[in-house]
Amino acid sequence: MNKRIGILTSGGDCPGLNCVIRAVVSHATLTHNWEVVGIPYATQGLLERQTVPLSMHGWDLRGIDPLLNMGGTILGSINTGDTLASASEILASYEALGLDALIAVGGDGSLKIIHQLATLGNWHLVGIPKTIDNDVALTERSIGFDTAVNTVVDAINRLTFTAASHDRVMIVEVMGRTAGHLALYSGIAGGADVILIPEIPYTIKGICNHLQELRDRWKRKFAIIVVAEGATPCLEDLSDADICNLENAPSQHFTTPKCGRGQYIADRISTLTKNFVDTRVSVLGHIQRGGIPSALDRLTATVFGTTSVDLIAQNKYDQMLAWQNGKVVNVSIQDAVDKSPSLVDPHGYLVQSAQSLGIYIGEETNR
Repeated sequence: MNKRIGILTSGGDCPGLNCVIRAVVSHATLTHNWEVVGIPYATQGLLERQTVPLSMHGWDLRGIDPLLNMGGTILGSINTGDTLASASEILASYEALGLDALIAVGGDGSLKIIHQLATLGNWHLVGIPKTIDNDVALTERSIGFDTAVNTVVDAINRLTFTAASHDRVMIVEVMGRTAGHLALYSGIAGGADVILIPEIPYTIKGICNHLQELRDRWKRKFAIIVVAEGATPCLEDLSDADICNLENAPSQHFTTPKCGRGQYIADRISTLTKNFVDTRVSVLGHIQRGGIPSALDRLTATVFGTTSVDLIAQNKYDQMLAWQNGKVVNVSIQDAVDKSPSLVDPHGYLVQSAQSLGIYIGEETNR
């Protein structure tokens, strides 16, 4: 039976999304002779009932397939707006577009919203996890994470030589408001001296003591600090938190400094050391989202894409693809959403490995 399959990419972009599209279209058309249409700009495209016809050779350039190594998403994506406010119109679009199933590629937030819509509209939905934060539950690997780690490590490698040349402390601010996987993985792989993540509180004094130890014990006059944008200081460390003109008074939830987390830490270090430590801050920002997908992300995206088509062929819906114990499995989207975000275990093996390497990673694990 011929099917008409829709595919959309939702939330922030990341490397590997086009690899998913490529795999879905290739497998669906070659194996099943199904029709695949792209939904541009995720739920906004559904709301406006827009589709983009997709074919295996529709993007070829003299026989060359660019989707395998193209960053971003050819379908576009959005991560703003109140989707549920237009739920009734979006629900009607699924049937109006003649879809037999929908493949949604997104993070935990996007998958939660689309799953809510699918439940209300009785859609046939399959989810694929993507996020550079790697915080979707029930999967060890999400599309885009490996490339983002490599991008951050490359930046750390470059900054290390400048730090060593000028006896500076380089602070690298990376994404991660609630989960510190990106900072932790890239910090360990990049040889950072300090890694600050949301799950483990830190103190400026603890950081400075560690920097001093590098100087006194190892004669190291430079250092690399990797800080997630959501890294949080210990409560007792907030007495001088107005140094960066915080948006609100200090409380149990450390508010985002207007100057950015990396600059906040740099200013606090300078204050505590009376400007003895020369600091510089690099905020990688959206650079982490861009670039050519790594080999691992291409492989993950390809397997997730082809397996999503297999699930549709087996009439298995409300499922999300996940990587567990070296293989692809399918899990309940609801279970994945309910258990997300997946946070760094403060007592897990990666944190312990970082400690074993002499990396300062916060007060909870360094007392």
